[in-house]
Amino acid sequence: MGQRLVGILLNAAAHRGIPRGRTGWESLACYEEAAAAYGLTPCYMKLSDINPVYGYCAAYIKGPRGYKKMLLPIPQVIHNRAIYAVGSTGTEQLTAYGVKVFNRQSRYGKDEIHRLLELDSGLRRHLPDTEAGTEGLEQMMKRHSDLILKPRRGSVGKGIMRLKRDDNEDWILNYLHNHRMMKANISPSRLPFALVNLMDTGTYLVQERIPLAEAAGRPFDLRVTVQRGWGGEWAVTGLFAKLASPGSFVSNIARGGEAVEAALALEQAFPSRAAAHYRMSAAALALAVARSLESSLPGLADLGLDIAVTQDGELFFIECNGRDQRYGFYKAGLPEIWKESYRRPMGYARYLLDGGAMQ
Repeated sequence: MGQRLVGILLNAAAHRGIPRGRTGWESLACYEEAAAAYGLTPCYMKLSDINPVYGYCAAYIKGPRGYKKMLLPIPQVIHNRAIYAVGSTGTEQLTAYGVKVFNRQSRYGKDEIHRLLELDSGLRRHLPDTEAGTEGLEQMMKRHSDLILKPRRGSVGKGIMRLKRDDNEDWILNYLHNHRMMKANISPSRLPFALVNLMDTGTYLVQERIPLAEAAGRPFDLRVTVQRGWGGEWAVTGLFAKLASPGSFVSNIARGGEAVEAALALEQAFPSRAAAHYRMSAAALALAVARSLESSLPGLADLGLDIAVTQDGELFFIECNGRDQRYGFYKAGLPEIWKESYRRPMGYARYLLDGGAMQ
């Protein structure tokens, strides 16, 4: 065909929607514009359509009449944008056949990431106190008065709960249900069976709640996109703030949060000079996290990291997202950074195609 192909590995739902142009927030137009800038042609794939033994795959490529599914040689470089069940070895199999798959795993357990970062003495002070299991929850209720309970492998804020001790020493569990905030009283001596089950099955973790800085009374954290680009080095592509909806403790956009420019939120919370300092410090912390994780997580190249800034100006790492929801930049009114978040991975793909070493 005479084209230099780069594979974009999508989940089945997004892949299925390609002929109708319904791929959710995965912008195929952004991939195509970004790939063209590096002399590449993107082809959109799902794992079940790839046969590494024979070296061929069925993939969509855009042509004059829209997207056409074609039989193609497996691209030498593939950017994974899919999420697979725990235990899936599909991307590892491709790697074993010599395909350079970057971000080969796109979802990591929160406990796994926390454990890896705890090994880095330079980052330990930026990690919230974290425990697991019912015993861990009971210990945390003795150490802290405000806790966050979160799924080990959840995403977009689904299932996050807050457990807080009020002025009367009573514990209140807050959680979202159908975008409504619900409350329940909890006794430390008689924890509900459902909560014990979540903790003891390893489904949930418990962390101290970081007292987030607020903009107009709304808590916020920062999403920092860190990616490899041309040359293979990590760089911060951009960042934006995620504001919790009024009265909520969850900042995720998919749970009613709002994306705004980071500078706007920070300057509502702090004086201008301090706001600029915290913005740069959050970017530096995100880079340090990516560089720390790369030695343990092969193929890491495209991350969305949540960084908290406290009311006192301390910075904490909250979460690592291996499939960054880039649309936050678009919703924050930052379309050029949104497009750049597509360009940098395509630059990295070209670097790998030209013989660059994969970390």
